[in-house]
Amino acid sequence: MSRFLVVPQWQGSPAARAMLLVDGAEAIAGDLPRARTVRVEVPASAGESLDTGIRRFSALARSRDALLDALAAADSPATPGDDDADAGAPATADENVIVVGGDCGVAVPAIAHAASRHDRLAVVWFDAHGDLHTPETSPSGAFAGMALRAVVDDLPLGVAASGSGGIPSDRVVLAGARDLDVAEAVALTQLGLTHLAPDALEDPASLRSALEGTGATAVYIHVDLDVLDPAVIGGVADPVPFGLSLETLLAAIRTVRARLPLAGASLAGFAPASPAAAVDDLGTILRIVGALT
Repeated sequence: MSRFLVVPQWQGSPAARAMLLVDGAEAIAGDLPRARTVRVEVPASAGESLDTGIRRFSALARSRDALLDALAAADSPATPGDDDADAGAPATADENVIVVGGDCGVAVPAIAHAASRHDRLAVVWFDAHGDLHTPETSPSGAFAGMALRAVVDDLPLGVAASGSGGIPSDRVVLAGARDLDVAEAVALTQLGLTHLAPDALEDPASLRSALEGTGATAVYIHVDLDVLDPAVIGGVADPVPFGLSLETLLAAIRTVRARLPLAGASLAGFAPASPAAAVDDLGTILRIVGALT
């Protein structure tokens, strides 16, 4: 049985309505088991770039530190008499922590934490976009568009900056991406990441083969909900056509979990336009959560 850390971070998003990510995270949290769920405090302010080239950097850094503290607490025994003792109990071999965002930036510290516990960690990143920008190439300065680059490269707020060391690019699979900027397409080739387009994921053997090529002993799964086709889910900020069906995504997650032990997971990108719209998508989202747990 998994535990959940809800991180309603919006400061990493480039979307004009980024604050809707807060509503999305809370909507998902409302359907998670209360005793197994902890909310991580996110700054209310937008924050400053502090000359990093990353918009709202100061707020993002505070959220990162709070999430890392929460992940460390999840590894530690609960304090007797604590009302959240069940949520704070140490992880066992058959359970993991699922981080619920918020924007995709929440995955980066979670991956850093997983890498500190697993020497040969692979990452499977389900996303419609590449998330491979740097502060120099990003047109928006938004960290969510740099999140996967921060996993494999030495960026501010990145995995390497946490002291865990970055994840080698040959242990990263970008799955379902179909909207890459020119700079991201160049980075994909230069970094040597494996990229599986939506049609490739129709055959589970392609993902299985990609994982076998990593030589990893554990895997972290990140799901940005925009990897799904817009006909499947409405509550995403930047929908991209020709995405995955729900059945294809669920089958892909099962393939990953059958191949390697799960070291952690994250779910991000839910930005419903209204509470009623959130209800329309929650059934789909909870099926993904079920596959991750």
